[in-house]
Amino acid sequence: MNLYFLENEYLKITLSDFGASWLSCLVKLPNEEREVLVTTSAENWQKQTAYFGATVGRYANRIANGHYELNGKSYQLAKNNGENSLHGGVLGADKQIWQVEFATEEAVRFQKVFADGEEGFGGEVTSSVEYRLKGNQLEVAFDAISDQDTPFCLTNHAYFNLSNEETIHQHKLQLNADYYLPVAENGIPNQAVKAVENTSFDFREGKLIGQGLLADEDQRKVKGYDHAFLLAKKSVDLTACQPDAVLSVADITLELRTTKPALQIYTGNWLGGQPNKIGGVYADYAGVALEPEFFPDTPNHPEWWHFGGILKANETYQHRIQYRFSLI
Repeated sequence: MNLYFLENEYLKITLSDFGASWLSCLVKLPNEEREVLVTTSAENWQKQTAYFGATVGRYANRIANGHYELNGKSYQLAKNNGENSLHGGVLGADKQIWQVEFATEEAVRFQKVFADGEEGFGGEVTSSVEYRLKGNQLEVAFDAISDQDTPFCLTNHAYFNLSNEETIHQHKLQLNADYYLPVAENGIPNQAVKAVENTSFDFREGKLIGQGLLADEDQRKVKGYDHAFLLAKKSVDLTACQPDAVLSVADITLELRTTKPALQIYTGNWLGGQPNKIGGVYADYAGVALEPEFFPDTPNHPEWWHFGGILKANETYQHRIQYRFSLI
């Protein structure tokens, strides 16, 4: 496991080739450098099981029963979340060493080839993840190409806690999303998308995460928020579009923009017991993951394929996430 560092007057970033991971994000405040990721020490990195800051895939989120059919062929995947495949399986992208194409003071690019048949998926996929520091923002670029049609979705699984409080209940979250996707107790979608209006899933105007946490049955099934929100995007030009999500506390705001159509909001419902950086453990709800992606279980829902999730042979996969930190 090798570490790489990016730094400027606003941010200090630590990356690793294990899982092409984002290990640390220090925001430079007037009187301190504050860690805003829920993370752990390098020594404990391979012991944590919460995907801290990792690149997850080759298909982020869940695939029901670890199974899908594509072009008349059936594929059985490795199961690592009950009967389901989660974040690419037992040895997904997060648990492998990525090769480093280049590393500078401003950017690091990691590369990996997913073999045909790896974790049960069809197709050989050549992929890269590049982290680039630009002023007060970190941009993460995902690029890939496959020799066969295949489910494919890479994302970053960073958890954020901007205040260093025990939980993120007092974080304000605003989402540019009119619909969310209900799921069963196992995290697999069990209904069509549902309007957020008049539900605890309505973050359009922004509210404290703790305000509606566990307020209804759709949340209680999975112990909090662990749902995909369909983004109300008007543009994929990240320099021009409004933020897809805004997370804020008294003195720091994080704006997230992405080219992906959906954003999985996971409020760290099962973070309790994960190792922290100072020899202790985290509590449940210690951080919130904002995961740009396609819908979970898309390979088994052709009606969602127009949103993305099935990478066609020899077509380019190219997606971006921007994390912009501002002091209030």
